[in-house]
Amino acid sequence: MKLRGRNQIKPEFNMSSMTDVVFLLLIFFMIASTLAKQLNTIEVKLPQGEGKTENRNTVAVTITDSGRFYLNENRVTKNQLETRLIKALEGGQAPSLVLRAEEKVAIQEVVFVMNVANKNGIKVVLAVDTP
Repeated sequence: MKLRGRNQIKPEFNMSSMTDVVFLLLIFFMIASTLAKQLNTIEVKLPQGEGKTENRNTVAVTITDSGRFYLNENRVTKNQLETRLIKALEGGQAPSLVLRAEEKVAIQEVVFVMNVANKNGIKVVLAVDTP
């Protein structure tokens, strides 16, 4: 007498689960690549650092070795920086700026920009090059 169990294992492979995972990964990478934009409007040599990046609707403040200030790609004087920065960020819910200072910039210039941002409730993100 042969006894057979009710549950027989069938050696079939269902590809629908694998297809779903691959499709979701494809969508994720397509969206992530469109949201990743770099603020390389002015060529500066940034210091090295590690950390995560954030992508928001921000304003970039660039300080060059020669002491020039740029708001996004527009050159501004040190005296004009605060008024132009407030004007550029008005209407936004969570204002933030990306501070891009070259390696040899004096710390006073960086602190000046950070004080302006702190006084006006603007979040500062320091830009660095990753190794």
